[in-house]
Amino acid sequence: MMCGITGTPGTGKSMVGDELSRRGHTVVHLTDTVGPYVSGNDAERDARIIDTDRWAAEFVPVDGFVEGHIAHLLPCDRIVVLRCRPDELKKRLAKRKYRKEKVRENADAEALDVCLIETVENFSPVQILELDTTARDATYCADQIERFEKGAIPADFGHIDWSGFLEVQ
Repeated sequence: MMCGITGTPGTGKSMVGDELSRRGHTVVHLTDTVGPYVSGNDAERDARIIDTDRWAAEFVPVDGFVEGHIAHLLPCDRIVVLRCRPDELKKRLAKRKYRKEKVRENADAEALDVCLIETVENFSPVQILELDTTARDATYCADQIERFEKGAIPADFGHIDWSGFLEVQ
C-alpha cells in the first residue's frame, strides 16, 4: 500500500516523513526523485519546472509512504493533505529564507486550499485525510497518519477554512 503525504511547502511533510522513517517505514522524499524530470527553472516563481506527467507515469510505486507537494499526482491508495494556518506557514517559510514573494505565494495557496482541491480532484473521498499541523509536532502527525494508513481512523477533509488569511493586494 502506498500512502501519499502532500501539502503546501512548509506544512511539515519532510518532518513527518522523517518521523515515519525513524519508525521503520519506507519513506520516499519526492524531491529526491524529480531530478531527471526538471526541464528548467521559473525565475519569477523561484521554482523548478518539472514534467510532472512523465514523472508520475514513470514513478515506481512503493510499499510505504511518499511525501512531497506533488504526492497527490501519484496513484496512492490513501493520501494525507497536511495543512498549516497561513500566518504560521509564513513564519516557517521565512525561517527557511524563502523570498518574500514566495512566502506570500505559498501562504495564499494554503488559504485557497490548492493542494486539497487538487487532491480531491484525483482521489475518492474515502482515500483522503486532511490534517492540521499548525500546533502539532511530527510525532502526533505521524501517529495520525499511521492510524489512517491502517484504516483505524476514517477519511476526513473539508473542515479547514483559512480564506480569511488571504491578503488583499
